[in-house]
Amino acid sequence: MGRFGRDGDRPREQRTRVNHFIRITPIRVIGPDNEQIGVIETPDAIRMAQERGLDLVEISPEARPPVCKIMDYGKYKYELGKSKKSNKGNKAAEMKELRLGRSVKIDPHDIRVRTDQARKFLMFGHKVMFTQRFKGREIAHKDLGLKNLASVRDQLADISKVEQTPRWMGKSASIILAPDKVKVEALKRKLEKEKAEKLAKGEKVEEEKSLEQLEAELEAQNEGDEADAGGDEGEE
Repeated sequence: MGRFGRDGDRPREQRTRVNHFIRITPIRVIGPDNEQIGVIETPDAIRMAQERGLDLVEISPEARPPVCKIMDYGKYKYELGKSKKSNKGNKAAEMKELRLGRSVKIDPHDIRVRTDQARKFLMFGHKVMFTQRFKGREIAHKDLGLKNLASVRDQLADISKVEQTPRWMGKSASIILAPDKVKVEALKRKLEKEKAEKLAKGEKVEEEKSLEQLEAELEAQNEGDEADAGGDEGEE
């Protein structure tokens, strides 16, 4: 028995099947380091997990064959519980600012990069503020900056709603987008289904970046923008 143990499995309280509560055989097995082990008989997979002092956990029961992963289930549940408590403690209204460069002439590719970043923050339940800066005489062409803001708004309309329309502060304009909970949950279900289908086919699934990683990337990006802006002071 893995470290979680048979006595710790409570099928009446949890939908997740672990170890000997996994009745279907064969199953597709993923190793503890996300390596594809393949389709094997369930008793063999359980024995493999036991030999490593771990548990066999069903992660995609709807797939055919079902997908199971070898892991420390006790640690997994502990981390999951910690994550839920942390999410409850964090205010959903926490703001993440994404700057559309230091000029309205930002490249479309850079806009897509920032839009992808914002999408991930929205999926985590955070609001995002997009700020468009105007360099020198660009302020005379506000329509260009507003077009950029409208672009990110439209690209994220599938999971967000506008909380604040463009607001001006000096030579910059900002909009605020908030996650649309119903749309976000629907997208999460869709992505989980697609992930399960890939796993069932034995395809590799990329690990999602953590919130901490996303925040670190955003901080570095904003610091870079600040440095660039400092070098442009006085330019017209």
